[in-house]
Amino acid sequence: MTKAAARAALKRLGVFIGEWEVEASFPGSPLGHAVFEWILGGQFLVQRTQAPDPAPDSVAIVSVDPDRATYTQHYFDSRGVVRVYEMKFTGGAWTLLRVKADFTPLDFHQRFKGKFSANGRVISGMWQTSGDGKRWKRDFDLTYRKVKR
Repeated sequence: MTKAAARAALKRLGVFIGEWEVEASFPGSPLGHAVFEWILGGQFLVQRTQAPDPAPDSVAIVSVDPDRATYTQHYFDSRGVVRVYEMKFTGGAWTLLRVKADFTPLDFHQRFKGKFSANGRVISGMWQTSGDGKRWKRDFDLTYRKVKR
């Protein structure tokens, strides 16, 4: 991937920048909070999330994967969990996928599928799990609502 292509891939992530309320579909779950911002001169996108129990607080750093013209999300949370997700973002569709072991064992496969609203202020998504990476089941819904650019 050329430097120009990498810059264009990073620029597409600009719609994430800002502060978001985060709502999970757990019964009685209070709202969480997420902030997306550029770090290290705009070379990486960082997501910091504060979540109510039972969800952990987390930090994720997104980089361009130059070999595959996609993204890689490096995830860390308050439980001490470290994971690497393949990330795609095209046409307002945001996908995270984990189907192989990385820093932690692969006890189950994970996938997040989110879609930006037409005005870019809501991301409606769902986390899914799978024992084999082929048959997926809903884990929980996750909705982001932009509150500040």
